[in-house]
Amino acid sequence: MPSRPRPDRELVSAARETATVAALHAERSDAERLLPRAVAEAVVDAGFARHFVPTLRGGAAGGAGTLLSAVAAVAEGCTSAAWCASVIAGAARMGAYLPEDGQADLWAKGPDTVVVGALVPRGGATPVDGGFRVTGEWSFTSAVDFSDWALVCAPVPQDGTRVPWFLALPRQDYRVADTWAPVGMRGTGSNTLVVEDAFVPTHRAFAREDMITGRSVGSGARCHTAPLRLLSGVLFGAPALGAARAALRAWSEHTAADGTWTPAQAGTLARATIATDAAALLLERAARMADTPVASDVQQLRSPADCAYAVEQLLDVVEQLLRTAGSSAQLSGHPLQRIWRDIHGLAGHVALRFDPAGSGYGARLLADAARQGTR
Repeated sequence: MPSRPRPDRELVSAARETATVAALHAERSDAERLLPRAVAEAVVDAGFARHFVPTLRGGAAGGAGTLLSAVAAVAEGCTSAAWCASVIAGAARMGAYLPEDGQADLWAKGPDTVVVGALVPRGGATPVDGGFRVTGEWSFTSAVDFSDWALVCAPVPQDGTRVPWFLALPRQDYRVADTWAPVGMRGTGSNTLVVEDAFVPTHRAFAREDMITGRSVGSGARCHTAPLRLLSGVLFGAPALGAARAALRAWSEHTAADGTWTPAQAGTLARATIATDAAALLLERAARMADTPVASDVQQLRSPADCAYAVEQLLDVVEQLLRTAGSSAQLSGHPLQRIWRDIHGLAGHVALRFDPAGSGYGARLLADAARQGTR
């Protein structure tokens, strides 16, 4: 895909241009269940694919705060486009855990290579001389249709058990099955990635635990040394922030179209705007924690909870806006109903569920209180 390399500091302004393109094609993305070529190219051209790529490989090794702002900007045009922008940035980040020869393969054609991630351990990787034979199917692989490489997670036999590893495959080694037909987030094209007995050399594989803990290879940038739980909530929550902002705009234009409104409607908009801004503060806090050189154990537990809670609030905002916009906002083609479907689909992601994240953080708070009480 054609692209114009952009340094990290320009990503947010480029994202606003991408939002304009994405908004023009949002209905088509929703109907066709994947991003049109013009939108996919705009996402790559903006610099999302290279954002977390190591500088040694020509990338920006950028920050979580910048990505949050840029992804939210794209989501004001199309939630699905923003999701794809965020997940290809996150998948490329995983390349930093490959051995150096594997990184050279992955980015041989430059840092704008589109990498997708199949994160749930599935299929199988059988050790053979010089590498692995990989077979399996990975559903819900967002942006897979316009990908150049994929990092798939598969269990590898090791010391009598099966350990999750990531294995990097070029586009010719996998195919895409058209299986994505959801209620919301339809434009993400999160189809099934299928691998049929592909050989992956050893230098294109790494243990999943390396990514979770931040044991990168050849890069000391914080985006590569940060534990995954500091980043995943920001990656998956950022599109929700822009979606809520787009819903506020759509609701306001819809409600004020005839130049009149009630005090109740004014109150609804005020409450929704404040709640959206509050959620933004939580996501920004989490992004700062991801960018901080060192984060405590408590901060690592707090950030996923912050992100999940923020998305819950953004979901409530969009829910209230749709309920108070009247029946015409629920008609096909109205942006508010599409955003409502998208944010419901997005909020169901495992990384954005508050109960497991909140329970972990709350348990730590209680343990700390118990220790204080025994002093």
